[in-house]
Amino acid sequence: MGPFDFFLPGRRLAKQLTQLDQLSDPLLVDVRTPEEFRSGHLPGAINLPLDQLGTVPLPKGRPVFVYCHSGARSAQACSTLRAMGCQASNLGGLAGYRGPLE
Repeated sequence: MGPFDFFLPGRRLAKQLTQLDQLSDPLLVDVRTPEEFRSGHLPGAINLPLDQLGTVPLPKGRPVFVYCHSGARSAQACSTLRAMGCQASNLGGLAGYRGPLE
């Protein structure tokens, strides 16, 4: 069981989680502020706040899964990342997450 098994199910989210489990090296990106990230984040996630997306190059061939608190910032981040050529998927928000945080 991985950290993604604790998100509350939804049709779109369930499909993404199934895809995530099948990938060998997904990149998990938390687009919340550094303060929010320090208060608890998914294991293995990196912090790249929404307002800094263009400042750090992300691998274009590696699938990127993005989350925030509610899903609004992660949706914006996915749009930005896709425009930059990344394979980005929105996991939504931690508000529906019931698993362990680091």
